[in-house]
Amino acid sequence: MLGFSNHRRGGVGTYGRGGASVICLTLAVLAGPAAAGGGFTTFDVSGATATYPRNINAGGSITGSYADSSSVDHGFVRAPDGTVTSFDPNGSGDTEPLGINKTGAIAGYYNDTGGAEHGFLRDAVGNITAIDVRKSVATQPQGLNDSGELAGYYMDKNYVMHGFVRSSDGSTTAFDPQGSVDTEPNGINAHGDVTGYFTDSSGATHGFLRAADGTITAFDVSGSPSTFPFVINDKGVIAGFYVNGSAVNGFVRAADGTITTFDPHDSEATEAYGINNKDAVVGFYYTGTIHGFVRNKAGKVRKFDPPDSTTTEPWGINARGVIAGQYIDSEGIYHGFIRKP
Repeated sequence: MLGFSNHRRGGVGTYGRGGASVICLTLAVLAGPAAAGGGFTTFDVSGATATYPRNINAGGSITGSYADSSSVDHGFVRAPDGTVTSFDPNGSGDTEPLGINKTGAIAGYYNDTGGAEHGFLRDAVGNITAIDVRKSVATQPQGLNDSGELAGYYMDKNYVMHGFVRSSDGSTTAFDPQGSVDTEPNGINAHGDVTGYFTDSSGATHGFLRAADGTITAFDVSGSPSTFPFVINDKGVIAGFYVNGSAVNGFVRAADGTITTFDPHDSEATEAYGINNKDAVVGFYYTGTIHGFVRNKAGKVRKFDPPDSTTTEPWGINARGVIAGQYIDSEGIYHGFIRKP
């Protein structure tokens, strides 16, 4: 598999890692929000052995997961004032939130105590709805927009993955690009446009854009057999990364289809995972150690790392340019961070 992180949303970069009642407990941030210098705030969920932020919304609320002392993952949402609320869908043995919209709704997936995987949608007041695509053996929402529409993938009984879109009224539409033997949508914007990637029968991986009307356009970074889009903003700009031989590089695809590739200076591998409506892109890259980066619309790339970090993994950026992610300290422990512009 590609990628650096050992705890991320399912898919390319992974190394290792009806209505439902909500188990919900408000927790204080461990030792409160701690200014780390250089525009950074670090935080941990109280009692956590590791904290993994995954996304940030327009108002500055952050969602993600944390591990307890038994290595079980639980969901959390951190309000802008630093208050952290922990949650799990009923029956969850492991909870992985991935997206949060401007209303505070959160989407992700969980594994039940029997090991089966289900999607979930948690509304702004904490009510959780379990989501399973009909006849699926596993359902994993990946993206959530401000209208409450979801995009993600599910596995059928033959363990083949297909894409789906779930509207705000709960109706679900399955889809696959032509020629796909494995479809993995990752992002959805305010208009209902979806991006992700699919694998064909030859094993090549292609990017796709599915418009709200269902029209699907496949695309590839020129010369690459493996293109992996992850996010799309409201202007239709897509970001992700591609592989060509041993090289892993970032890319941005404009709404007109023009693709620009990029790498921070001295990068040996670059992966992009977040974008805002100002076309700022965040992700991480490898130079012997893993660093965070933010790339602005003009193409300027800035490296960053929280103090005392040995690994930096940004995942989300909001319209104000505030970035959320995780880092590993010198003792090997994962913490959350917030970086203000």
